[in-house]
Amino acid sequence: MRITFFGAARTVTGSQHLVEVNGQRILLDCGLYQGRRADARERNLNLPFDARSVNVMVLSHAHIDHSGNIPNLVKSGYRGEIICTYATRDLCATMLLDSAHIQERDIEYVNKRRRKRGEEPVEPIYTRRDALDSLHSFTSQSYNRSRNIAPGVTLTLLDAGHMLGSAIVVLDVEDRDSHSDVRLVFSGDLGRKGIPIIRDPQTVESADVLIMESTYGNRLHPPYPDANKELERIINETYQRGGKVIVPAFAVGRTQQLVYTLNQLARAGDIPKLPIYVDSPLAIDATAIFRLHPEVYDAEILDFMMGDDGRRDPFDFGDLIYTRQVEDSKKLNFLRDPAIIISASGMAETGRILHHLKNNIEDPKNTILIVGWQAENTLGRKLVDKEPVVRIFGEPYQNKAHCEVINGFSGHADHDELLDWVGAMRDKPRRTFLVHGEEEAAMALADDLHETFHIETEVPEWKQTYQVIL
Repeated sequence: MRITFFGAARTVTGSQHLVEVNGQRILLDCGLYQGRRADARERNLNLPFDARSVNVMVLSHAHIDHSGNIPNLVKSGYRGEIICTYATRDLCATMLLDSAHIQERDIEYVNKRRRKRGEEPVEPIYTRRDALDSLHSFTSQSYNRSRNIAPGVTLTLLDAGHMLGSAIVVLDVEDRDSHSDVRLVFSGDLGRKGIPIIRDPQTVESADVLIMESTYGNRLHPPYPDANKELERIINETYQRGGKVIVPAFAVGRTQQLVYTLNQLARAGDIPKLPIYVDSPLAIDATAIFRLHPEVYDAEILDFMMGDDGRRDPFDFGDLIYTRQVEDSKKLNFLRDPAIIISASGMAETGRILHHLKNNIEDPKNTILIVGWQAENTLGRKLVDKEPVVRIFGEPYQNKAHCEVINGFSGHADHDELLDWVGAMRDKPRRTFLVHGEEEAAMALADDLHETFHIETEVPEWKQTYQVIL
């Protein structure tokens, strides 16, 4: 068995891992790398392997850093199945089209600048047509069901508890080269216990080889109830100042989590009565998909839905306003009274959130609330770092608004939760590879895994290949 790490190696985005066994090439995820524009385009456009040589792909979940380069994969000649859960398939049908729209829009901006410099125009990484074509390759599989996906390879998907439809990938392999049975487990993005809406991550009984995320490998999250209290405090303090709360939020997962939490706070009277806007067409579409999959909800939200004679909608309440049309979004620029605006993208790199930041960042009455991971070099990270001047649409803006960070809403397991998940395995992995984490976080977790469980743990570099001999 050979494993090559083509993405999310000592960084958080661009998840892509190629497993070679029994003469088959199995791709785990095909995500977009997010970073500086030129570097990201180069890495995403030119796949580091021959797409035609891949036999089957397994997708852990729908977030774009895991799924976003699938249209390019298919465009480049991949003809196999893309296996994922039913909810992931439905989310990708919306998210990949949205990603393609962003690719096309961004390339218009790039080509406008290239024309001014007398340079030839370039093509987008993929188009909406490419995204639509890729959807024909998707095949759905339920949690806890097994199927053969390649000679001597059986796939089982377990609930990762990270977002709607997220999966832990379990590959049971009859390795014909080593004449041994090997279980490879890919955690995908591992969630946390007690996150609203979705169930807790499932425990894996055993693993020989583990590929595990390490996003928060050197950090701890506050308990989820503390995050609710922080949200309540920030809203009330901003309201008292007469300001607005501007929330860059991932359209899929974090937005629905916030809406459900605000629903509970509003019903309890813990926050003032004020308009709450969800200004993201993708988030609106994703919320509709959330409503289609109550089979993956946890007991808490199912109990909540039984209120009001079973008519209570966790994603709709009196003060909540969804704004799909551009005209309605533009009207928010003229709001003068306190309000909450939730908009994408979550790292404030694209989307309508840029307009809301531009219009509100220089007013000290307002609060910019960060509720998710912010990758290096993104506008979101610059806001977290409280840089005094940030550029939005190429123009400088004074960063005068309050900036608050709530890590308790994170959909990623923290250091202790990752250790607990491995600790719950009856048979611990003999080799572990840490991915999906910045180098410092991954290295810290690797040391603790080795010290706690005596597991051989490595942090792969980009494009590094390992011959796995057990």
